[in-house]
Amino acid sequence: MIRTRLFALIGLLLMFSVADLPSAIAAENAKAKALPPIPLTLEEVLAWVDRSHPLLKGSGTERIVARGRLLRALGAFEPALVNDWELERLVKAGQTVSVGFNDSFLDVRHPSGVRATGGWRVGIGPISIADLAVGEKQQPIMGFSIPLLRGLMVNPENAELQRSGLADPRADIQIAQTRQDLLLAAAGQYWDWVAAWKLADVQQRALKVAEDRFSQVEQRAKAGAVAPLDVVEANQEVQRRKEILIAAQRAIEQEQYRLSMFLWDKDAPTTPEGERVPEFPKPIELPTAEVVQTDKVNAKSMRPEVREVAIEAKMNNIDLELAKNNLLPILNAEAEPSRKAGEFVLGLGYRFGVEMRIPFLQRRARGEVLEAQGKADRFVLVQKFREQQVVVDVDNALSAIERAKERIAVAFQSLQLARTLEQGERFRFSMGATSVLFVNLRERNSVDSENQWIRALADYRKALAFYQWAIGAWGKSPASVVPVSYRPTQ
Repeated sequence: MIRTRLFALIGLLLMFSVADLPSAIAAENAKAKALPPIPLTLEEVLAWVDRSHPLLKGSGTERIVARGRLLRALGAFEPALVNDWELERLVKAGQTVSVGFNDSFLDVRHPSGVRATGGWRVGIGPISIADLAVGEKQQPIMGFSIPLLRGLMVNPENAELQRSGLADPRADIQIAQTRQDLLLAAAGQYWDWVAAWKLADVQQRALKVAEDRFSQVEQRAKAGAVAPLDVVEANQEVQRRKEILIAAQRAIEQEQYRLSMFLWDKDAPTTPEGERVPEFPKPIELPTAEVVQTDKVNAKSMRPEVREVAIEAKMNNIDLELAKNNLLPILNAEAEPSRKAGEFVLGLGYRFGVEMRIPFLQRRARGEVLEAQGKADRFVLVQKFREQQVVVDVDNALSAIERAKERIAVAFQSLQLARTLEQGERFRFSMGATSVLFVNLRERNSVDSENQWIRALADYRKALAFYQWAIGAWGKSPASVVPVSYRPTQ
């Protein structure tokens, strides 16, 4: 009997537990839905830019262009398989005969300027092979051409190959420059977006205060405690603050649209939600003098602008070396099999020669040398300017950080004083010792002080982003910048 009652009691408890299960799940879901949204951080915005911004993705195609240029330059040294068939009608021993040859050989050209050929020749018709005969009417054929002065190791094709070898580092620099500018612009726009929401919140609170006072003054005017003109004054202040709030809301929309151009999802801009607006982080300590000096030294080698000048100077040095080589006389040594059927039949198997050509005025070559030398001197000066520009940018960013930090402290102190005056004026108004006009003026001063404080906080954060840009911290190509595979159209 006791056991039966125990089982019944357990059954009732299970029934109540099962009955309460849906309500418990609903409570958990409600609790999960009530969780606040995750604030949108600057790190998330910058990672979003790295991951999906079209301009950064598009800059990755620069590597495709660089590889295409390298392949095009290598094309000048591609080995070529040649099959040459020649036949001529000649009079031999009083008879008209058809004689000739069929050559199959490989033509190879080296970047040093040396050109070589090697293959096999089969004679056609009644012929006599003069050199290197192998069997009847067959012989190996070999040839070469060597520039002994102009063109040896330095020639237009080899110069183009060296320039194309610098195209890939140059593409990396262009990608880094694009990334630097995009991240700086994204950081500045992000803090403008945060500041716009904070400024609108200030105006929203000020409007709520004005509406509450208008209701109070209106009730007191009906009771005859204040003049009807005070009601007009309070209503006018409400309309004024409504107009300012509308302008602040328009500023929010504008900053949202601008920020969305940095937040791309599925090839379309994404507008951030207002619920994800974060609070301004606390100011951080300024970097020490040793850290700043190290950052300046590193920035001189990491900033894309400086690296680009170095690449341009290397490319100009290639042109200068080529121009100086063109001042040399032409001296070529050649050896190749006879390429005319008639000469071949007459017994001329190979020809050897040395060609020398000496230009007198050399106007073109001297002009190229002068032009390249002038560019080289200019690049030296540009390099010095870029390095000094880096130093000035770092100092400018530090100055912006220091002044913004000072503004934050002063603006916050001004805000505290303005709020003290505002509270005192409200107390005086409640005692009937002042008018609505003076209360409105105190509140406007408080709102302006808070706006200045918010702008100082935003400028401080933008100055920190400017420092990161100045030292070249964003000048590295992200892993997400992968060149798009080229597919030729069918």
